[in-house]
Amino acid sequence: MGAADGQRDRRGSGRDEPEATIVDERQAKRAVAAAAIGNTMEWFDFGVYSYIAVIISQVFFPPTNATAQLLSTFATFAVAFLVRPLGGFFFGPLGDRIGRRKVLATTMVTMALGTLAIGLIPSYATIGIWAPVLLLVARLIQGFSTGGEYGGAATFVSEYSPDRRRGFMASWLEFGTLTGYSLGAALVTVLTVTMAPQDLTTWGWRIPFLVAGPLGIIGLYLRFRLEETPAYRKNSEDEQPQAAATWRSLRTIFGRHWRPMLKCVGLVLVFNVTNYLLTAYMPTYLSAVLGFQHTSSLILVLVTMVLVMGLIVVLGRFSDRIGRLPIAGFGSVALIVLSYPAFLLIAQGSVGAVLGGLLVIGLTLICFSSTMPATLPALFPTEIRYGAVSVGFNISVALFGGTTPLIAEALVAVTGVKSIPAVLLVAAGAVGLVAVYFTREPAGRSLPGARPTAANRAEARRRVRDERGEDQD
Repeated sequence: MGAADGQRDRRGSGRDEPEATIVDERQAKRAVAAAAIGNTMEWFDFGVYSYIAVIISQVFFPPTNATAQLLSTFATFAVAFLVRPLGGFFFGPLGDRIGRRKVLATTMVTMALGTLAIGLIPSYATIGIWAPVLLLVARLIQGFSTGGEYGGAATFVSEYSPDRRRGFMASWLEFGTLTGYSLGAALVTVLTVTMAPQDLTTWGWRIPFLVAGPLGIIGLYLRFRLEETPAYRKNSEDEQPQAAATWRSLRTIFGRHWRPMLKCVGLVLVFNVTNYLLTAYMPTYLSAVLGFQHTSSLILVLVTMVLVMGLIVVLGRFSDRIGRLPIAGFGSVALIVLSYPAFLLIAQGSVGAVLGGLLVIGLTLICFSSTMPATLPALFPTEIRYGAVSVGFNISVALFGGTTPLIAEALVAVTGVKSIPAVLLVAAGAVGLVAVYFTREPAGRSLPGARPTAANRAEARRRVRDERGEDQD
């Protein structure tokens, strides 16, 4: 057992004083890196898929009309999200039962294989209807494995983080998200600029998907170097998990913890509707709806991501001081008030106006991406944390996040109103505001069912005193 096993600080005035877990800082940093690489790989794929959606529609679907091809492409994108709850139902309780590390290694391998497979599928012109069928199968594999990824990564990092720094450390997960998205988007942009359109459509589009193999190997190596989280080990010592307890875990999650589950779904809704509208839909919206040159559309969204990316960890650190909920609440209000003006600005069509509108949405997004990785795991106790976060997160993503590009495109096609996607953001902001109102502030507190966690002995003694004070209150 290593330093990250959590040294226990027992100094205090009474035998009933809670112990504190001291987490080795180097091990905690490795935990963050290993968890974030999964998000990076997942969103590398999303960045590639979003930026290359127009080409994918031409490669994998019959040449009917451009709108039908795009709708088919986004439908395939959305279908993968519909199986994410199944992945959450399977991998989440498994992570609570056999350990976070083993399950996260499994999801890493499966995600990499699904992404790699897309780059190997022949085109519609070559194998006909089997092309979209195989694309769908690969997307289903990705969706199923991803169902166990985010909840596990957020749980893993949160359980390794000192209570006073959990917001900052967990925010690196979403930094990994935008890093992966930006790398995927940048690679597609470079290929689009440097390759002839015919070559890009024929074979060049496959290159980004084939990169998934090496990324998966790196992520697997990082994850196998880690030990289990102190909170999981302590819970396993105190209460041995049942050998076949998946259905019991789900019954507990939905029966005894339905209130925090509703909060989780609401918080994830506002986070992911904003996320997927900006990252998955806007590149296509700018080119297909507003008539921007395709390369310019890719670059504008990529620039937006790069400009806001560094602020995620800044806000994550800030949330450790003022709390997660004030930042998430501000983001919800901003969506309600600023979404429609942002789309009106984008509709002006000039580069400056489009970039300004995208930045408004991007700055709103980081209010959630900087706070949710530390907020969601704090809703549930240790024994069901991985399962509950995975299930709640993926139910919300499947119903409201992954369907956002499809719904937005359909609304524009039906109404002909270019600013109509703003309605989705306003509605999401309203739901987010309600969820924030009913959520208890988690910043600076121990995770439910876990000891106070600190980076050193002095901080451990302070955390123990704080916990005793809260208990007495």
